Amino acid sequence: MQCLKQIKSIIAAGLLLLFMAASAFAGQPRYVFYFIGDGLGAAQRQFSDFFLQEQLKNPDSRLLMNTFEIAGINTTYCADTLITDSAAAGTALASGVKTNKGVIGKDVNGNNVKTLTEAAKDHGMKTGIITTTRLTHATPAAFAAHNVSRNNENEIADDFLNSDVDFFAGGGIRHFIPSSMKIEKGDAIGKTIKSKRKDEKNLVKGFQDKGYSTYIGMNGAKAFRSADFSKQGKVFAAFTYTHMPYEVERMNQYKEVPSIAEMTRAGIDVLDQGDKGFFLMVEGGRIDHAAHANDPTGVIWDTIAFDDAIKTAYEFLKTHKGQTLIVVVGDHETGGMGLGMDSMGYKLNMAALNDIHVSVEDTLNDGAGQYKGDKAGYLNYLSKNFGLSDLTDAETASLNKAMDAADAGQTLGYYKLNPAALTAAHILSTRANINWTTTIHTATMIPMSATGTYAGRFGGYKDNTQIAQTMAQVLGFSL
Repeated sequence: MQCLKQIKSIIAAGLLLLFMAASAFAGQPRYVFYFIGDGLGAAQRQFSDFFLQEQLKNPDSRLLMNTFEIAGINTTYCADTLITDSAAAGTALASGVKTNKGVIGKDVNGNNVKTLTEAAKDHGMKTGIITTTRLTHATPAAFAAHNVSRNNENEIADDFLNSDVDFFAGGGIRHFIPSSMKIEKGDAIGKTIKSKRKDEKNLVKGFQDKGYSTYIGMNGAKAFRSADFSKQGKVFAAFTYTHMPYEVERMNQYKEVPSIAEMTRAGIDVLDQGDKGFFLMVEGGRIDHAAHANDPTGVIWDTIAFDDAIKTAYEFLKTHKGQTLIVVVGDHETGGMGLGMDSMGYKLNMAALNDIHVSVEDTLNDGAGQYKGDKAGYLNYLSKNFGLSDLTDAETASLNKAMDAADAGQTLGYYKLNPAALTAAHILSTRANINWTTTIHTATMIPMSATGTYAGRFGGYKDNTQIAQTMAQVLGFSL
């Protein structure tokens, strides 16, 4: 009996050693997807899950990102304030260091810090950056630029040209074209393309001279959707004058504009041509913008679109098992989104959000649906496009008060929103029984999830800097 026990012990020890050896020599991820939902907190992820269940009439429906086997929670504060902005948060997620609010790719002393994109390039990997904002916006900038201020977008664009990143796709053509260039109704949503530069640098031509295929404006968007990217070595795509449209409007009005999932698919096709794998950062940037405007359906549809991009990466993972890592994080929470108010007690009314066709920021605050003095016309517009039909007396009074405030030149919130637009957003939110504490960021911890090779290293309670540090360790990089 004693001999049998010894044999079992030896076998068990041998199996343990084999397992440890296998783990020690397991290959590093060859393909890395780093998904960043800007402003994507726990409430935004859960709320979008609930909406999906309502839309599909299936209580078991879930966002793919909410099904991954590894989960964690991250702190987001930056070096000089407990409530971060996207520049400092992006730098933490890209380089693993705390920096001051507004700073891109530099530490608190002003020294450049290496990004994961740069480290991947140094190791021979292909690299890509995708966003639904301007390419030169804070989060994408943090992966390929170094600047004391996120607002220096022309300088950030210069850094992009010199970065040797293989695939760029997003908005913000205005920082890449010479100051004299202007194309009427030339961008992918029909806006005029004009420059924000002070010089005559043509960075689009610069990309072309370096061998990039370029896709600019409306014509570029159409060509992008039919292109075979498996035969293109490098790509620069900037479809819009400023940010890409909100998903709620892209799918209803601007169907020629590539979705974030389509951009991700194209990025994979380009980057998969390398022999040492790739690193691809994909930002769902307008989730944050919708939350700034307290726009519940804007948040939902951009979160679902972001999840569709994750699905595209997951399809790739299924055919490259043991080689692929997918990490999904947020940079901070926006809006202080709360799921529940006293008004309805213990329930949410997701059905209140079913019939919305426009965004708060781009349409009700700044675009075709903006209130401009015609009260009856504005209420009619909200009824047809924003789900606010059958207004109660209290809702009507609230909107009339807000329109009076707009007539008087008043604004609301940190970003000076039109009172009529923000009030409409709050009425819609109240009907769903959700509330907002702010129109800016909060310091709330945010969820992360991961799947694939070495995904387990990202779980648990971590600071945002540890995500980049862990990714560097997994890939054998030094940041």
